[in-house]
Amino acid sequence: MARSRKQIAQINVVPMIDVMLVLLVIFMVTAPFINPGQVELPSVGKTSQPPSLPLEVILRESGTILLRDRASPGEAREVSRSALADEILALHQAAPDQPVVIAADKNVRYEAVMDTMTLLQRANISRIGLLAKPAP
Repeated sequence: MARSRKQIAQINVVPMIDVMLVLLVIFMVTAPFINPGQVELPSVGKTSQPPSLPLEVILRESGTILLRDRASPGEAREVSRSALADEILALHQAAPDQPVVIAADKNVRYEAVMDTMTLLQRANISRIGLLAKPAP
């Protein structure tokens, strides 16, 4: 009686190991010759004048908009969205380099903040920032 032979399926991994070792040697030899990109950071000098106090646009969760000029001692006054750009342009004629910061409540939708920023950019206000509470 003849026994039938089973074929054993094997994968020869020796060539794959050889290729991987060659690649490893190539990377180890070439890695010291690669120079990482050097980033030259700008230097900061001290300014001769103190920074100007900003105009503050306050967005409340209820939808009201308040405008406060930090340079003048006064309370924040309520303005409508349509009159916001006109009010800020009127204040900017006196001090064109005065920055504008947007201070929004934590629960105000991001869309309202972006709409306000777009409104200010269309009014040619160049220095716009976002006011945030520092982490404790």
